[in-house]
Amino acid sequence: MAISLPVQAEEQIEAVPLYTQQELIALINNNQHLARVKADECQLVKDIEARAEIMALPSYQFLYGDMLAYAVCVDRDVELGLYYMKSAAEQGLAAALEQLGRYYDKGQLVQADKALAVTYLREAAALGNLKAQMRLVDLFNRGFGSPRDYEDAYRWLFHSAVADKQLHQQIQTSLAKLAEKMPDSVVKRARLPI
Repeated sequence: MAISLPVQAEEQIEAVPLYTQQELIALINNNQHLARVKADECQLVKDIEARAEIMALPSYQFLYGDMLAYAVCVDRDVELGLYYMKSAAEQGLAAALEQLGRYYDKGQLVQADKALAVTYLREAAALGNLKAQMRLVDLFNRGFGSPRDYEDAYRWLFHSAVADKQLHQQIQTSLAKLAEKMPDSVVKRARLPI
């Protein structure tokens, strides 16, 4: 008597490999991390959660925090999501620092707090995050922050490499406006090669 095996569906879901640190950071920097988790049909949620909770990897903490904050493949828990984003920021993940700075600037998920926005953005800008550099200079141009930080902010943004012509023009405009608030000698010093 022959044993018959159950017929399997023609389409099987292919296992998705876990993201490497480098791949995940690139996804985060391009703001594609949540779309990728959705595109992978939420298969990696438990692995992401474990790498955030147990291994405390900053890129996975950030990813899991964003997933919680925006209910991507998990139930929404903004408070826990912010906890994980802040944990990633405390470990120096520039994208987490930039996003928290943006949230405090805009009052998104948290109450608007320009002083906290400047704090987070300054750290991300020092790590070379262009979005943070631009937002920090914008905050300074709007009158927030300390004039003591203008020189560093000017230097970081002035020495950034940008291929996009429109973005380059936007940076020039922002720097020109910030330069109006600074002595010429400080602007010259900020423009010196790093």
